[in-house]
Amino acid sequence: MKRLVIVWLVFGSIVFAQTEYSAGVNPNANLLSFSFDATNHKSTVKDRTRLDLFVQVPYSSIQFVKKDNSYNASYNVTVTFLDTTKKNILFERLWKERVKTDNFNQTLTHSNFNLSYKTFDLIPGKYFLRCNVEDVDSRRNNTKELNVTVRKFNDTLDVSDITFISDIIKDSTGERIVPDVSASVSSRDSSVSFFYEIYSDKNRQVFMQYSLDDLKSGASFKQDDPQKVHAGVNLIKHTFDHRKFSLEEYSLKVVLKNQDWKEVSSTEKKFSSRIFGLPPTITNLDKAIDQMLYIATGAQIDSIKAPKNYNEKLDRFLSYWNSKKPDPRAESNPIMNEYYRRVEYANKHFKGFGEGWRSDMGMIYITLGPPSNVERHPMDADSKPYEIWDYYELNRSFVFLDQTGFGDYRLLNPDYSRWPGYRP
Repeated sequence: MKRLVIVWLVFGSIVFAQTEYSAGVNPNANLLSFSFDATNHKSTVKDRTRLDLFVQVPYSSIQFVKKDNSYNASYNVTVTFLDTTKKNILFERLWKERVKTDNFNQTLTHSNFNLSYKTFDLIPGKYFLRCNVEDVDSRRNNTKELNVTVRKFNDTLDVSDITFISDIIKDSTGERIVPDVSASVSSRDSSVSFFYEIYSDKNRQVFMQYSLDDLKSGASFKQDDPQKVHAGVNLIKHTFDHRKFSLEEYSLKVVLKNQDWKEVSSTEKKFSSRIFGLPPTITNLDKAIDQMLYIATGAQIDSIKAPKNYNEKLDRFLSYWNSKKPDPRAESNPIMNEYYRRVEYANKHFKGFGEGWRSDMGMIYITLGPPSNVERHPMDADSKPYEIWDYYELNRSFVFLDQTGFGDYRLLNPDYSRWPGYRP
């Protein structure tokens, strides 16, 4: 049975050429990965606030076409501003981005990205933003949404929102900051850098207080930084060095205090950490190990979970998945990525009375991928709701019955009651 799982995970691209019947969409064909963020800054327009908008698209998410000696890609970006009811469109902006590289390997990596930067002078208040990115050649697309509060700044002394830094490029023209819109760090990082602006109506002495908080453990690291600012806009960069990041959520807070050490303003931003090489959906190592139920044996899972030391447990987890790589030399592991994509999908769509990955539908979906065809019978006369999933390539069908009427579909096929992870 374990061998069957590996085969289907390896050849998942064949399966996903069909419809993702369990949701009516094909996530691999349609969803394009990108990051989207907005930050508040003081505007030069009276009674307005400048909202800086960033859209970061990895090269690996878009389709490059070779032309002459270069590789070219293009995608369309649509940003819609709505009121908080999400029903009334206030305005919309559309533009096209073109990307060109002479190196084919750069088109495959997630670390290279194209960054869109737009600014909007807005009346302070609450907005709802919707961003759609569509690749021109493949037509793959994705939409993300963001609730934004446009702040009103104090004319005397105030601080902007925080923007994380991906890189600082120095050349003959000066210094350019490349923002990191993903708001994440990896286990390979030992620092987190960011910038913000201080607005002052005169030259003065201020004090900045930085807090880096681990939201899970409650651990907090603080630094104080005195600053002499001039009248106008002051760009401030700061770095938390010698930090060790694991699978956690963090909060970064900047507090602005005047010369009397009285708090004047503050801004806060959350970011996440991930283990380098792991899918971004993995945010808890112990849970990720438990979710290996449909691909690893019980003995293998017990062995991975055995160490009390976190790093040793992580090493065993990575060792297992590295053994499944189609290409040991590759940085990415498509088998692991696809497996945990299915776990995430199951959690979103097959919840029932518990986590979707533990449900019977989740069990079959994670193991075999999306079915070739689904028959849904939600309201048949004299019958409880049920679904039939057909896998034409395997010549198998699975029947799920909702005994309770609350969406907890259970597998009926008695021949499959010993399926790995089956709920008795």
